Amino acid sequence: MATYFLLFGPPAAGKGTQARGLSEHLGVPHVSTGDMFRAHLKGGTALGREVESILASGRLVPDAVTNRMVAVRLAEADAANGVLLDGFPRNVQQSAWLDGYLAAKGAALTGVVALEVPAVELERRLAGRAREQGRTDDADPAVIQNRIATYREQSEPCLAYYAETGTVALHRINGVGTIDDVAERVRTAVRAR
Repeated sequence: MATYFLLFGPPAAGKGTQARGLSEHLGVPHVSTGDMFRAHLKGGTALGREVESILASGRLVPDAVTNRMVAVRLAEADAANGVLLDGFPRNVQQSAWLDGYLAAKGAALTGVVALEVPAVELERRLAGRAREQGRTDDADPAVIQNRIATYREQSEPCLAYYAETGTVALHRINGVGTIDDVAERVRTAVRAR
């Protein structure tokens, strides 16, 4: 049976860092929507051209376009046994779409992992990332606040959606500590599935 896990967490919660180890632990590829968008843009695909024109106009990529991109990625050979999705779904409508998409394939979500980090720690991490990596988008306090607020408003309701449906295990993980400590908490939680 295929394994489909979702990875949630606000900016700087450590999703990218934890995703590498978790996808290896689960034996499925890590699928990031950000990476998908970049690959389609770089490859000049029809979806990439559509996204490029949307982004160039300053609009958000509509759910229908993002959903199509995810469907294309999930149909690739390396995803036959499942995936670890990072950055998708971003809202409840995408969560419902994913449930329907998987059901049509005779599959279902295996679990949801949510990394939880207090806002003050997120701000500290983002400021550190700005210094260490030169990421100017992480240096502006207003941008930081907006990114955290966007996650809270759009993505956190997905966690409530999964908790309410009760059809999938929702693992809320303390994301504060060393990378290894957090990784062990995540592995312990998903082993219980």
